[in-house]
Amino acid sequence: MNSIFVDKFYEENNRKPKVNITTFGCQMNEHDSEIIMGLLSERGYEATEDRKNSDVAIINTCSIRENADKRFFGTLGQLKKLKENNPEFLVCVCGCMMQQQHIIDELKNKYRWVDVIVGTHNLHNLPKLIDNIKSEKKKQIEILPEAVEMIEDLPSKRLYAEKALVNIMYGCNNFCTYCIVPYTRGRERSRSPEAILAEIKKLVADGVREVMLLGQNVNSYKGELEDGSPCPFPKLIRLIDQVPGLERIRFMTSHPKDMSDELILAFKECHKLCKYVHLPVQAGSNEVLKRMNRKYTRESYLTLVEKLREAVPEITISTDIIVGFPGETEEDFQETLDLVRKVRYDSAFTFLYSIRKDTPAEKFTDQIPEDVKHERFNRLVELINEISGEKNKQYVGNVEEVLIESISKNNKKAVAGRTDGFKLVNLEGDESLIGKIVKVEITEGKTFSLEGKLI
Repeated sequence: MNSIFVDKFYEENNRKPKVNITTFGCQMNEHDSEIIMGLLSERGYEATEDRKNSDVAIINTCSIRENADKRFFGTLGQLKKLKENNPEFLVCVCGCMMQQQHIIDELKNKYRWVDVIVGTHNLHNLPKLIDNIKSEKKKQIEILPEAVEMIEDLPSKRLYAEKALVNIMYGCNNFCTYCIVPYTRGRERSRSPEAILAEIKKLVADGVREVMLLGQNVNSYKGELEDGSPCPFPKLIRLIDQVPGLERIRFMTSHPKDMSDELILAFKECHKLCKYVHLPVQAGSNEVLKRMNRKYTRESYLTLVEKLREAVPEITISTDIIVGFPGETEEDFQETLDLVRKVRYDSAFTFLYSIRKDTPAEKFTDQIPEDVKHERFNRLVELINEISGEKNKQYVGNVEEVLIESISKNNKKAVAGRTDGFKLVNLEGDESLIGKIVKVEITEGKTFSLEGKLI
């Protein structure tokens, strides 16, 4: 433990310093927070969910949606009160929002009491920056405009013992007109297959049964084996499928333009690859898709869905949909509803379009009025929930293998887990089931989950 802060804390208080991490955004951010906590744990810190009694508060930010921005600044306001009551309390902010200059400027001008500001490309330096606060007695700001190298073998304090998040690549090259990610996460960079396999084998040895492969556009992965031969994403999946002791493979998120026939075949042939895919469509109108720069059409997307279901009839499909993109007409929106009816998604993440500063869509002049966006959004959600409920009812009577993840949020006498197809299942049980894959008979299908009983 080489932290000035930790050593001083032990000496004066005879206890470990406590750190609270608030995470906004995607699984990439969740995994970044796991790494931050892993790094700090090695230096003597312990995690706490009680922000008021923490010694360090870290906010890991997301820049994708306007709502995440509002929640971030709202949380900052709460932390200011803690800072006023305890000047030794440290406030650190990191993540995607920190790669945007206008956010940095706002923090410098309006939130001067923030102690550490660090970007996405050098999160591994956060513990050092916290140390510097105590030794240098001044604010620490460290933002790299782009990634210099990929840092391997960073420790991680996982949220779950039985499953793990594994980055296989970073960044994005797609430049969808609504999205800030290429500017905050940088260009695509793929880890070596050997490094990924070594990490997964280590995780399996630590009790992990399921891995989620992460990337902004995971199926554009372009690894290279030690002998110099290419290792595209389907080949990586097949290599991971051979790891002894691993039972499930998932990945998030895939782009329709990179959903190859080879990857679809992997769904059919790889035993450990879960029969579930998140395939963001964003809109059902070709005109809107073109303005979004999505690089596929509704027709090609529907063809992909047909191929997936032909190869694996039981595959479950989820998606992302943006409502109210600039220029979206009622006819365009009707095409989105029509596509949802044709695909019949198992679930969907739905979003109201919000302007992201410094994206091309920010400059589009035909923005949609908020009341129109909300009305369309409500119609879409009603349709998706109706279909999801219908599909979940079809599971009644089925016997599903469920990986138990936690105590149920709504019933302390029940546990919750996921099927191979990523369906959430609640059933009676206790914490002794957590981490096990058990057979469950489905007794009820609800809109967002299934109920079952242990066999």
